[in-house]
Amino acid sequence: METILFELALTFYFAATIVCVLELFKGTRTTSRIMFSLVAAGFVLHTLNIVARYFISGHMPTANMHEASSFFSWCIVLLFFFLEYRYKVGLLGSFIMPVVFIMMLTSSMLPRRIEQLSPVLQSSWLMIHTVLAFVGDAAFAMAFGAGVMYLMQEHYVKSKHLGGLFRRLPSLQILDEINYKLITIGFPFLTLAIITGAIWAENALGRFWRWDPKEVWSLITWFIYALVLHVRLTLGWRGKRAAILSILGFCVVLFTFFGVNLLLKGYHSF
Repeated sequence: METILFELALTFYFAATIVCVLELFKGTRTTSRIMFSLVAAGFVLHTLNIVARYFISGHMPTANMHEASSFFSWCIVLLFFFLEYRYKVGLLGSFIMPVVFIMMLTSSMLPRRIEQLSPVLQSSWLMIHTVLAFVGDAAFAMAFGAGVMYLMQEHYVKSKHLGGLFRRLPSLQILDEINYKLITIGFPFLTLAIITGAIWAENALGRFWRWDPKEVWSLITWFIYALVLHVRLTLGWRGKRAAILSILGFCVVLFTFFGVNLLLKGYHSF
């Protein structure tokens, strides 16, 4: 049953992604409603899939790459709905849903078996640590989308091409504000994820820090976003510079999430 729910969610996300891309070229109220309906349907099915997998396994479904990629995607969609409620920036879906679909597609190609947790993962810290980490990364993913939108809008402004997509994109000021808000959301979550991970490691392994590749790259990610906030608040780096930094930061997030597992070996399973 949970497999069917996942496949249905993937299908709705794919359809939503197609509509989102079309909306970039010629968006209307109808296409916006269709897009939100498809994303909402996919999100409901996705939620049911995660809940079903939780009850089947008896633990937070983030114990392997299939589950982690799926849950990461779910967190991004959740934040997308929050931003739509707060800022009414539906067009952000055109930049975010392709990321969600690619991650879900990647998840669908990974082994889906429900595995017994290793002793080190059999802890209530699993849910606390992973939820904090994924919500933080999801905020950075949304900041990435806002950063891309900012660069596009700035291009239209400088080229004086003020029709079409320019009129449907939010103003540069709003996009910069969204970018900043998202990073200020993601950074505390990432900080708490690192802290809770260290506490968990000390309880389970007797050491707060083991220089595992995932730990090292998580710390690198933390320093990058700390730098983003620092230069914004002290040097006044806003607008284009902030947008570029948020895009580069998310590239590091993706490497930490996928690249470390593919290229480096450690005791983290995701």
